[in-house]
Amino acid sequence: MSSTNQTSLPVASQEDVVAVRQGVRKAGVEAGLTLVDQTKLITAASELARNAFVHGGGGNVLIEHVEEGARKGIRLTFTDQGPGIPDVERALKDGYTSGNGLGLGLGGAKRLSSEFSIWSEPGKGTRVTITRWKA
Repeated sequence: MSSTNQTSLPVASQEDVVAVRQGVRKAGVEAGLTLVDQTKLITAASELARNAFVHGGGGNVLIEHVEEGARKGIRLTFTDQGPGIPDVERALKDGYTSGNGLGLGLGGAKRLSSEFSIWSEPGKGTRVTITRWKA
């Protein structure tokens, strides 16, 4: 897999969450994603950016244009050095929330993505990577 173009954005405020949505939309348009795929990617990015800000104490997102053979898409990697997630499997279940949200963030982001991976360790932070491939 090759990455042809990338942008890193901070996620340290509510304004940054808005900027992430705008950056992901721009990348989706550039990659030729359909409006539906752009919307899914932006929605997932919004949830993950919000999680990094609210639960992770801030972090960053790497937005990458990726190619794998004939496939083209966008990969987003969210990282923070927050408290981590003690039980990732539980956190991925709908209805689980560690705050005041609806509990759809991680599981919803997973469903909205073509590919999803998460690494988290208590006391060390969290990294979530999602990819949306062009249909």
